[in-house]
Amino acid sequence: MTFTLIFENKKEDKELIKDVTTIQDILEGLCLSSETIIAKKNGEIVIEDEIIENGDEIQLIQILYGG
Repeated sequence: MTFTLIFENKKEDKELIKDVTTIQDILEGLCLSSETIIAKKNGEIVIEDEIIENGDEIQLIQILYGG
């Protein structure tokens, strides 16, 4: 079972990590924090507890901020 991951201008097919894979699992695998990333599943903004299913498109958007 696979999903498509879009992050940092790269689009690639990935295998689901386990039977129930969440956005948080993907963030942890990439050493990213949910505090600095917005996640979209099939075009809709979702929280990190969202379950990823076969064929989903996941887009991770880095939040830029500063002073």
